[in-house]
Amino acid sequence: MTPTALPTDPHATPSTVLVLASGNAGKLREFNAALNGEAARAAGLPPLDVRPQPSGFEVEETGDSFAANARLKAEAVALATGHWSLADDSGLGVEALGGAPGIHSARYAASDSERIARLLRELDERTGQDPAANRRACFTAALALANPSGHIVLAVEGVCPGEILTAPRGSGGFGYDPVFLVPEAGLTFAEMDLDTKRRLGHRGRALAALLPQLGPLLQP
Repeated sequence: MTPTALPTDPHATPSTVLVLASGNAGKLREFNAALNGEAARAAGLPPLDVRPQPSGFEVEETGDSFAANARLKAEAVALATGHWSLADDSGLGVEALGGAPGIHSARYAASDSERIARLLRELDERTGQDPAANRRACFTAALALANPSGHIVLAVEGVCPGEILTAPRGSGGFGYDPVFLVPEAGLTFAEMDLDTKRRLGHRGRALAALLPQLGPLLQP
């Protein structure tokens, strides 16, 4: 496969290119901030030019777990671009729904608002809108790093426990963030500033496990 050229900033400081195996703007912002932030520098990471995967590029997520899908995406994007690739596969599991939406979180409906509406509707149907019902849930993030040859060299996971609210709260974040409450903070992901979400969230916990191992691999 011939690598796909990615757009670059001619005024940027020379840095290691890392392609995020996603076109999601919210994920790109979070990963760029985390991978070029204070914790990343403390872990010895070089400056990273974090880019989205090529426009229109899609990887069929046929894995049976978050980890398997992250590996598939990282491998495919690295081979397509000829750069290091970091893939995130994450989602929400709700106990009362038997772990759903799980690996189908992003495909639960056509938009964020529709996904939230379906989740709340199905949870209410399952619990009968009982205020004491089990609304426990957790977000899981699996990260996989592929080298430019498409080989997985690092994989980690992070988990954040919480519960599902009966109605959305907050205007930040994306996906299911407005209905996912983190009890230790008393806030939904959509109410948190980026630093708090990075510290407590599933993706932040996965990144905390990733960063110390990532620096030595990406040194120029």
